[in-house]
Order: sequence, then C-alpha cells, then structure tokens
Amino acid sequence: MAEPHGPDPWRSRSLRTRLTVLTAGLLCITLVVGALTLTTVLSRTRVSELDDIVRERAATTAELVATDSLPDALPVEEPGEIVQVLDAEGLVVASSPSASRTLPVLPPEEVARLRAATATAGVVSPTSASAYDGQARVAVVPTTWRGEPVTVVATMPLAEVQGLLRALSLSLVGVVPTLTGILAVAVWLVLGRALHPVERMRAAAAQVARVGGPGSLPVSPADDEIAALARTLNDMLDRLETASSRQRRFVADAAHELRSPLATLRASLEVAKEHPGAYRSDELAEDLVGEVLRMQGLVDDLLLLARVGSAPRAREEVDLADVVRDAVGGSGAVLRRPDVAVAVAGAGEAVGDAPALGRVVRNLVDNAVRHAASRVQVTVRPGSVTVDDDGAGIATQDRERVFERFVRLDDAREREAGGSGLGLAIVREIAREHGGDVTLDASPLGGLRARVEIPTAP
Repeated sequence: MAEPHGPDPWRSRSLRTRLTVLTAGLLCITLVVGALTLTTVLSRTRVSELDDIVRERAATTAELVATDSLPDALPVEEPGEIVQVLDAEGLVVASSPSASRTLPVLPPEEVARLRAATATAGVVSPTSASAYDGQARVAVVPTTWRGEPVTVVATMPLAEVQGLLRALSLSLVGVVPTLTGILAVAVWLVLGRALHPVERMRAAAAQVARVGGPGSLPVSPADDEIAALARTLNDMLDRLETASSRQRRFVADAAHELRSPLATLRASLEVAKEHPGAYRSDELAEDLVGEVLRMQGLVDDLLLLARVGSAPRAREEVDLADVVRDAVGGSGAVLRRPDVAVAVAGAGEAVGDAPALGRVVRNLVDNAVRHAASRVQVTVRPGSVTVDDDGAGIATQDRERVFERFVRLDDAREREAGGSGLGLAIVREIAREHGGDVTLDASPLGGLRARVEIPTAP
C-alpha cells in the first residue's frame, strides 16, 4: 500500500516567496545564457580577426620572399605578432623584431604538420608549440628563396582572447549572483507592496469568518484588478448577508404570524374533542378550512418574500396591458366583490419577469378592490401601472408604513379586510428587484393611488 505523499514544500511557500524565487531564477538563467553567448560571440569574432591578420602577414611576407626583397627585419604591426622565414632545416632566415633570429617560432615537426594541413585545406590553425606564446593562431606559406625551399610562418598570440574569457568567467561568478540577489530583494519589496491589499483583504475576511455577521473587505484606492476583486467580494458578502437576513426574517415572521392561526386551529380541535356533540363535523371543517387557507396564503407570501432577490430573474420585454388584464382576471378580490367596477385603460411595455410583474399588479388590484367603494381604475403607460380607487384612502403619514411587513391600519385590522399584511411589502420588494419602485398618493377618484414604475427597454 503506497504511503500518502506529504504536502508539497514548494506549494506550501507563500505566493510572494514563489514569485520572488521564480523571477530571480529566470533572471539568473538569462544572465548566464547571455554571458555565455556574449563570450562565444566575442571570442569567435576576435579569433577571426587574428586569423585575418596572420593570413595577410604570411601572404605579404611570402611575396617579399618570392621577389627576393626581404628586409633586415620583417614588418609587423600588431602587438605580439611574429613572422619568420624558416629554411628546410627549420633555421631562421629572416625574422620580425618581435622574435629572435636564433629561436624559430615553431619546431620543424610542427612546421611540417602545418605545411601539410595548409597544402590540403589552406586554413589558419591553432598551435600550442610556439616558442613565444602558450596558445597562438598560425599561418604557414611554403615558397622558395634563391632556389631553396623556405616556409613563411606568421603567428598571433591568443592571450587577449584568453584574458577576455577569464574576465567573462569572473563576471559569471561575481556579477551574475550579485545582480540576481539585488533583483530578488527588489522583487520581494515590490511584491510585498503589491500584495499588501490582498493581505488586508485576507485579514478582513478572516475577521468576518471569525465573528460572523455583516462585514466588508477593504478596497484599494488604486483602480486595479485587486480593487475590482475586493468590490466583487463585497458585493458577494452583501448578497450573502441579505440572504441570511431574509432567512432569519422569514423564520421570525413565520413563527410570529403562524402562532395565531395555529392557536385557532388548536382551540377548535380541542373544543370538538371535549364536546363532540356540540361541534358538528361540517361546522368544524368550515372553521378549519378558513384557517388553513389563511395559513397557506401566509406561507406562500412569506416564501415569495424570502425568494425575492435570491436569484436573478428573467429580463424580457413585457406587454404591461396583457399583464394587467391577466392580473385583474385572476384577482380573488374582484370575484368576491362584484359590486366594484374595475376598468383597464392604456398600453405600454417594460422589461422584467412577466409572472413577477403580474403578482405586483394583482396585489395592487386586490388591495384597491378590498377598500374601494364602487370603482377601481387601472391605467397602463410605458414603464408604469397606476391603480386608483374611490375608497377611504390612506393618511399621508401612513403611506410609507404600510409597505412594512404585517402592518395593518386601524380600519383594516380584521384579517378578512386587511389580508396577510404582506401584499404591499411584496409589491415593493419585487418592484425594487426590477430596478423600479412603488409609491402611494391621493387618487383623483377620492381614495388611494398606487403607482408602480418599471424600467423600459433602452
């Protein structure tokens, strides 16, 4: 059975440490590759220049030998440059001032090897047999002088190229680590400053997780990706807090409002149990059905309020006139009060979720019909629906209070008249979820005017 692997040491490091190590490592590799490339290019370039010098010097001296125009000292121009004319036995016939006339620059066997190589390939060759330099580039040209075979030998030392290589090697050993260390420190400091807002966000998130309840993450003043992330996370926290608040409020509302109908049901059942002969089953069923229906409506309204804003709704262009006609046709209050005339006029469109907007209009119509004396007028315009009634209206100081949950005014405290107390709260929640709102005012008909506004298509 394979043993479980422990945590990856690399991944256990902080993001700041990993980024610093990666950046410094890449820089170090880049510097090393650059130094090696530079060394190769410079050394090859300089060797090529030395080859041109010795090749040209050997050819020029060979022309002097062929024309029997050898000077006392063979001419040279570059420091360390040596040119000699050697006879068949390897003795010096002529030499540049940079070499001795008694010490050949190359031994006879090396000259013979280079003569053979030049005859077949015609190239400048490296040599380590020079009597004057450890490493050199050499060119040999066979020719004749006064009828005797001689060899022109020209050399240039490689000390300059070797010195360049040593200097670049020292830079690899000293400069590259130094630059890498400096950059690593700079990257560490820059990343620390750049990631500071992230650390603040982490600390704030830990505080929210530890103590619970509402909270927000600090937003960086710079309008960058981290600030955008903080704003997005704050929006998420706000939505989570709103959802949690809705859940707590739903539980509290359900516990509070369901207590009364449950108590009524219990009382009716206890009376029927204690006095079976005095409480007929049809009377008991009639009493219970009313309370059950009331509880069902209350639970439906509470669930609807709990769901508002929990998920995005569909956004499509909606014909408000059709929504209003469907809402009026499905209104239970309209069916229960045939003495109230409901008229629909106008046309218009809005952008939203048709079923949700239908619930808004139905609640407003139900509310108007319950309190109207004889007439309700529904007017449709682009982006708005207005519901007027000729009832008693609502006092100015109460027009905002009625949007609170379970608020029933003095003249509507009875549950059959006042409903569940959630109708207008549902209307405002759905309207605001769509980006609109609902307002109450005095109606020209003498009662209350309710006006809901919903955004239209651009």
